Amino acid sequence: MHSARQHSILFIFLAIAFLLLFAVNISVGAVSVPIKDVVTSLTGNGASKSAWEYIVVNYRLPKAITAIIAGMGLSVSGLLMQTLFRNPLAGPDVLGLSSGASLGVAFIILGAGLLPASIAVTFLSPYGMVLASVFGSVVVLLAVLLVAQKLRDTMAILIVGLMFTSFTGAVVGVLTYFSSAEQLQKFTYWSLGSLGSLPAENIIILAVTCLIGLLLAAVCIKPLDALLLGERYAQSLGINFKRTRLIIILATSLLAGSITAFAGPIAFVGLAVPHMARLLFRTGSHLVLFWATLLLGGIVLLGCDTISQLPGEFTLPINAVTSIIGAPVVIWLLLRKNRMMV
Repeated sequence: MHSARQHSILFIFLAIAFLLLFAVNISVGAVSVPIKDVVTSLTGNGASKSAWEYIVVNYRLPKAITAIIAGMGLSVSGLLMQTLFRNPLAGPDVLGLSSGASLGVAFIILGAGLLPASIAVTFLSPYGMVLASVFGSVVVLLAVLLVAQKLRDTMAILIVGLMFTSFTGAVVGVLTYFSSAEQLQKFTYWSLGSLGSLPAENIIILAVTCLIGLLLAAVCIKPLDALLLGERYAQSLGINFKRTRLIIILATSLLAGSITAFAGPIAFVGLAVPHMARLLFRTGSHLVLFWATLLLGGIVLLGCDTISQLPGEFTLPINAVTSIIGAPVVIWLLLRKNRMMV
């Protein structure tokens, strides 16, 4: 276990890496902008070329902010799930939360044609997308928790999560079968995941929703430490388990649901980043892990988004990049399972 001083040094290192990666992320793309001009544009001193300043302020800065919010939110939701289920393989995508959120969005995008035009417009608004996505993730999480009350075997719970993922995937398949070409194109583009092209209104809604989710998660930091040792131990310490579990459900559903609604289903970030934080900081304290997961989540998704822009002329789907990088990382983490702290 590292000392408090070592934790401080690691946090400083991560903060520097976060800032550097933030600048690099904004710099690369179809049009390369020098780091110096990125800094001057963001500080209001203007870039060497007006086109560069326009690209930085109006396109790449909102994209980088979205990547940071999504990375932080998914990573913290993964940390909450892994502690609540006391399972290192738990995460918003593995337990079916992302699939539930996707199903909610699928009903909105693919089923809007079955509704009256006035109602369809309301549901297709950013607020409607978030509500449907959060509702989908809440339903799936409550169903998994209900089954978890009956099944104490953690592997069985994960299998149930995979079954919910398969079930929601089948429902989405039925919806796509009866959808028009335009609806299919829109849903396929959304399912590939994208951090760009979000208007300011959507980014504000995403930021506010995730901030509420992160504040709820922060309230649970102390109970989370007790939950690591089991439900009964936590209750013996005076922890209200039912209330804590409800707060965790709300926090996770808000984070995973809102991010999925706007950025699409992003795999592996919620599963891998909490493990990276544990391996790096070598602690089970959630006061440390919460902030470490936040920083690492932002760094990881900024890094994946930077890689997705490297082809230059076009941008790779973010979900493909996180899966290509995340799958080997998770396999490597599983090989080090005996050294994990959960």
